[in-house]
Amino acid sequence: MHPNVQHKHLAWHETLKLHELTASQSNNLIALKKHIHEVCDPKLHALYEEAIRCTESNLRDLLHFYSLAPMEARNQKGKGEHEDMTAFYAGHLLEFAKNNIMRYADAITETATPQLRDTFVKHLNNAIKFHAQVFNYMMECGFYHPYDLHRMLEDDKRNAKRALEF
Repeated sequence: MHPNVQHKHLAWHETLKLHELTASQSNNLIALKKHIHEVCDPKLHALYEEAIRCTESNLRDLLHFYSLAPMEARNQKGKGEHEDMTAFYAGHLLEFAKNNIMRYADAITETATPQLRDTFVKHLNNAIKFHAQVFNYMMECGFYHPYDLHRMLEDDKRNAKRALEF
């Protein structure tokens, strides 16, 4: 197929990347908004404000692409203003676990000292185990739907909108 042909929907792999970015930025936006009031240093506070503005803009941009996902939108359900934040906290913890895995894997490729490499490998294996625990928790609680693309994307949209309104 010619590379300049326009398609009516996103490719599956780019839809999954869209999901990863939206989920990550939604969680981080909520965390930034929760913590900004605790930041006393004026310059750091200004950086937090800029991070919030940029992340909000990013999410608004990303949400436009959800209508191009391979599946149609359906059943968008919202909860009340005082929503339980358990899913957010679990997602934030999952992102933390994923980032630790990537950081340790990257660090291992830069390590020349065998003892330090062994320590990094031990930490990486622990991070992988922890990620599995958080992932399984989220699956059991119905907070994450990796085998249901449509539901995963609907959750992304709901979480991004929640983060923008937080």
